[in-house]
Amino acid sequence: MHTFQDLGLSPLIIKSVSELGFETPTPIQEKAIPVLLSGTTDFVGLAQTGTGKTAAFGLPLLQLIEVEQRFPQALIVCPTRELCLQITNDIKHYKKHIAGVAIEPVYGGASITMQMRNLKKGVQIVVATPGRLIDLIERKAIDLEKVKYVVLDEADEMLNMGFRDDIDFVLQNTINRESIWLFSATMPPEVRAIAKNYMTTPKEVTVGKKNSGNVNINHRYYITSALHRYETLKRLIDFNPGMYGIIFTRTKADAQEISELLSKSGYDIEALHGDLTQQQRDKVMGRFRNKTLQLLIATDVAARGIDVDGITHVINYELPDDMEVYTHRSGRTARAGKTGICVSICHSRELYKIKQLEKMINAPFQRMEIPNGQEVVRKQFFHFMDKLASADISQGNYEAFLPDLMRKFENISKEEVLQRIAALEFDQFVRYYENAEDLNIKNEPRSKGDSNNKSYSNNARNSHRQSYHNDNGYTRLFINLGTKDGFYKASFLQFILDESNLRKDVLGKIDMREMNTWVEVDSKDAGKMIKSLDGKKYNKRVIRMNEADGGYKKSSTSNKRGARN
Repeated sequence: MHTFQDLGLSPLIIKSVSELGFETPTPIQEKAIPVLLSGTTDFVGLAQTGTGKTAAFGLPLLQLIEVEQRFPQALIVCPTRELCLQITNDIKHYKKHIAGVAIEPVYGGASITMQMRNLKKGVQIVVATPGRLIDLIERKAIDLEKVKYVVLDEADEMLNMGFRDDIDFVLQNTINRESIWLFSATMPPEVRAIAKNYMTTPKEVTVGKKNSGNVNINHRYYITSALHRYETLKRLIDFNPGMYGIIFTRTKADAQEISELLSKSGYDIEALHGDLTQQQRDKVMGRFRNKTLQLLIATDVAARGIDVDGITHVINYELPDDMEVYTHRSGRTARAGKTGICVSICHSRELYKIKQLEKMINAPFQRMEIPNGQEVVRKQFFHFMDKLASADISQGNYEAFLPDLMRKFENISKEEVLQRIAALEFDQFVRYYENAEDLNIKNEPRSKGDSNNKSYSNNARNSHRQSYHNDNGYTRLFINLGTKDGFYKASFLQFILDESNLRKDVLGKIDMREMNTWVEVDSKDAGKMIKSLDGKKYNKRVIRMNEADGGYKKSSTSNKRGARN
């Protein structure tokens, strides 16, 4: 096994790498770095996310650039703002002992004026998203004629996001480059075309098989009906109390609705979607990175470039239509040599997709039984007991309370104390699961009655609302505030509750749009909310709130008519 010293890196770079705790190079680093240090060889590196690709190209770049020359010599193009910042931060760590190296990340959602100012001061390495880079080129704020090294990171992701023309434009404007380094998790025809059109006899390195998955990921799938897809998701979350994960949905609407349902049930989760401003997105990602949030739910587009360490689970609420997308989803876990689990919730007609995925990533998928209610409660119970047994009591002066505690419980046995603790913690949870139905599909193929292929059908939505809403009835209210007023779901919910002095559990579904919002409110509290908000001002705008569609009452009849929009 090679060391970083064996790869030809300079002592100053090796010193930084050692201080970061890197002892031996990963396979992609071991194969790529010696080739890239030549500086003149076009290169294609195929490797999954989380395998150390940033160091594979970042370390050679630091050694190749001329520090005394204050103009862009290396250009790194990547699909998303998050990845742009991640690459920039990593390279800043790598250059710790190399004086005079300046790196500038350029991306949308931040001040272009500040980015132009920093570029004018002089930088050697630019890390950019395609859209902002082209904006800067057209403003003549960046000169690419002296760029020697162009890195395309997560090239397949950029092409999936529609950046093919942008990549062509960038490569056509780096006319004096010495080499292109292309890194990708998969090698679809579009990526192959870039290599063919712009590279000269590139050196191609593959870690694992082409389009293969990370060997440290355990791939599992559960089969249930479309009607029970949400309840299966909830049960899997409850069955894995230490889960720290990302849930993928096909649509933004599903992501938002599932996030609302789980949030209302007490889970630490938020949705990541295109309606959020960059500031709101950063806030959500910040909470997820510091683990204030246990779960993040997102569509593939919204989750592009997310690079967070320690993710234990990726859950496919539905399998993606494009099988290669599965590779990118599953690659959010098992990063940097760690293990992870990728879970897919399927119906029986999707078994052919599982077979296709097994062939594509050359890895087995394990069919699992959806746990029953008793198994979920037992798992949660022992997780809580482990936390109780390992609780740190060294920081507080708890001994001072012992005499009072001993007197309080002197006539209660140790066993009864433990039972009372369990009852306090699990009473509601146990009651929820005591009559939980079996969600597994026992007979295949599916019956005619389950022929609807919509993963989030109207009946399913109504089923969820029956489980999580009161039965006293809701009134649907209209309010002329929406995302254009700077709100997102959580902040809007907090605003209307603060203004009306009502509890969160009186609310039902919230359907937020750009200019207005519809809110379901327990009918007995609807009048109070209207009185509290209608006619008030928000940012100098007069708030209008009234009953929408004349209001409605929740009933079995309304459920049969299907979901409300």
